[in-house]
Amino acid sequence: ADSATIRNIMLWDYRPLASTFDQLQVIRLYYDFPDIDIDRYHLPNGTYRQVMLSARELNQGKLPANAKTWVNLNLVYTHGYGLGMSPVNVVTEEGLPEFFLKDIPPQSNVGLEVKRPEIYYGEETGTPIVVKGNIDEFDYPLGDQNQMTKYTGESGVGIGSFFRRLMYAMHFGEWNLLISSYLADQSRILYVRNIQDRVQKIAPFLTYDRDPYLVVAEGRLFWMYDAYTSTNRYPYSKPVEGINYIRNSVKVVIDAYDGKTTFYLNNASVDPMIRTYAGIFPTLFRPQEEMPSALRAHVRYPQDLFDVQAAIYETYHMEDPQVFYNKEDLWNVANEKLQDQVQKMESYYAIMRLPGEATEEFIQMIPYTPNKRDNMIAWLCARSDREHYGKMLVFKFPKQDLTYGPMQVAARIDQDPVISSQLTLWNQQGSSVTRGNLLVIPIREEVIYVQPVYLQAQNSPLPELKRVIVANGNAIAMEPTFREALDVVL
Repeated sequence: ADSATIRNIMLWDYRPLASTFDQLQVIRLYYDFPDIDIDRYHLPNGTYRQVMLSARELNQGKLPANAKTWVNLNLVYTHGYGLGMSPVNVVTEEGLPEFFLKDIPPQSNVGLEVKRPEIYYGEETGTPIVVKGNIDEFDYPLGDQNQMTKYTGESGVGIGSFFRRLMYAMHFGEWNLLISSYLADQSRILYVRNIQDRVQKIAPFLTYDRDPYLVVAEGRLFWMYDAYTSTNRYPYSKPVEGINYIRNSVKVVIDAYDGKTTFYLNNASVDPMIRTYAGIFPTLFRPQEEMPSALRAHVRYPQDLFDVQAAIYETYHMEDPQVFYNKEDLWNVANEKLQDQVQKMESYYAIMRLPGEATEEFIQMIPYTPNKRDNMIAWLCARSDREHYGKMLVFKFPKQDLTYGPMQVAARIDQDPVISSQLTLWNQQGSSVTRGNLLVIPIREEVIYVQPVYLQAQNSPLPELKRVIVANGNAIAMEPTFREALDVVL
């Protein structure tokens, strides 16, 4: 009944997966995968899958020294190309991820299509470039040759006149903009291409999330950015990191090809601050109904906001004044053991069917433990799909029953003689073992704990997923696949 939840359990941790993407999909030395994003897609075959993806951006700093000429850096090597995308739960026989989107040009085995894979605006595009000059741009490597292209967008500022070239030459301190014969009458200069800088320059009065994420929609690549209204002047409100009021009232969408940046309102009716900004800048913000449905399907609850709310809820779940005053029922975000270091768990996204719901959905969640104890007392989630977007639920465990928390499960893993001896053996044979995040997966009235185990040779930067640990109640198992471990546990 909950096969969709099982099918989307996240076996890939974003940290080792970043190294795997670098090794398998960089293709050329001058490309980079800046970070790993998490999202979900309705695939053409009708399935709903959680994926990890990353943009293949151009890093001009990795070009050979003799290739770092002004013409190459400003007119030829101008953009990144495509992306890597893999499902969170599929592992090949070699312990590597399977790719839904890969290679150059982008190839897909699940029917996803990218017609405009060029990335002129991204997280690593920090330098100005000139397009539509008297020289072709490098598009992508094609065997021993290079495929060349010409920019067809209307982004940037025209610099066909002598006066404009002079102004930009003075502004950037680069006289080649004035004298180069590679510039033409139709040439345009693209700058402020870094998406973080771009949104700050357009609307500096908003606060922005730390993690913009890549979206594939309508055959194009977009960046989706969460923006907040915030202040430190809201009365009778507890501050967190200097602010005591925050709302995610804006979703920013940036086209990776032409840089078009659109600010969509998000639930503006409950936020007087964004209504005031919208009155001051009437042409800046668009109603949320105008966001294309292909993009709306990828709107997700922002992690920064969820983490703030989860921290506040540690105390403010108490509704009895006396209990609240004495902090008798204080909770803590659960700790986890990661690489022998005890730290607060990161909230994580998951696709699961919530209790009482008919279908699975994309949520973000975090478990709680009682203050100074390690058993699990509750878990909190925020919903992202359809009409449920923004709704939050808390599921509490009976206080009279013991429900293992992440630290207790980690201790049981360490104490299991079969598992500990195998991990110790691998660590002594020229390899290093990395254990990923311990995931808490509620299924009806049960809780399953899942932890992936990666093996990496000391002289290789390519981690491979070799085992999956599953725990349920007093049963625990480590097997080559999640299905095998689940069968042993159950």
